[in-house]
Amino acid sequence: MGDYVLRTSSLSKQYKDQLALNNVDLSIKKGSIYGFIGQNGAGKSTLIRVVTGLALPTKGKLELFGHSTEQELIQARKRIGSIIEGPALYPHMSAAENLEAHRLLKGIPGKKCIEKTLSLVGLQNTGKKKAKNFSLGMKQRLGLGIALLGDPEFLILDEPINGLDPMGVVEIRELLKKMNHEYGITILISSHILSELYLLATHYGIIHKGELLEQLTVNELNEKCQQYIHVKVDKPDKATAIIETQLGTTHYEVLPDGTIKLFRYLDAPGKVSKTLSNEGLIIEQFMPMGENLETYFTNRIGGGKHE
Repeated sequence: MGDYVLRTSSLSKQYKDQLALNNVDLSIKKGSIYGFIGQNGAGKSTLIRVVTGLALPTKGKLELFGHSTEQELIQARKRIGSIIEGPALYPHMSAAENLEAHRLLKGIPGKKCIEKTLSLVGLQNTGKKKAKNFSLGMKQRLGLGIALLGDPEFLILDEPINGLDPMGVVEIRELLKKMNHEYGITILISSHILSELYLLATHYGIIHKGELLEQLTVNELNEKCQQYIHVKVDKPDKATAIIETQLGTTHYEVLPDGTIKLFRYLDAPGKVSKTLSNEGLIIEQFMPMGENLETYFTNRIGGGKHE
């Protein structure tokens, strides 16, 4: 029980005639950074709203920190910090004043947390500058600071890098890594910038049309997305025998159409093609290939373009 900060079982959410979540079984381990992937309307924000108590599930079970009764969930949510649909900032207040206002709203005792949080998110030198004059990256960092008030154990972030310039994206990424590595905060982060999620997440969940298609670790993703040499020859059975005997490897896969995915000799493709040719095989296709998170995601949801 203590290994997970969040678990759902057959969690569903119906809006009139739209099934936004369909029997979702999701689990997030303590200490992980969980990248939540899906197109617009796939159900990411709906699940986040249910987890944070902003929406009620139609059916199914929700468990936070091992607790699942209504009263227990109310208490457990006090251990969560979140940014949903953009940080809620007071534009005419400074960073410190924003944090103070939210400290009072959350009922957090003492003001020591203000300076600590400002320093943590790199806004300690903004003085009396008003939030309306902050850059987008500074606003996102202030939003993170608000979410971090009260020392949450679980941080939930819905599109926290949306609209940021490259420098802002790097700043938020490094800050989240610091939160996770130095303070042990578990993070659920949804984002459309899949290349950025790949640099951050330790675990992934892919949701499509309200259904959770797959959960996998970064190591499992790397295994699925590893680079290989795409080989298509006239006699695949003979080719695999040559690969094993003359090239000395069994690290390959034969697809139903006879195409061979060779996971070795990536640094010496010429040796492979020469060996196969010398044995009289006709090489029809031969090229290095491999997936990344974006192509894996696109293939996993059945093709098409994500937004």
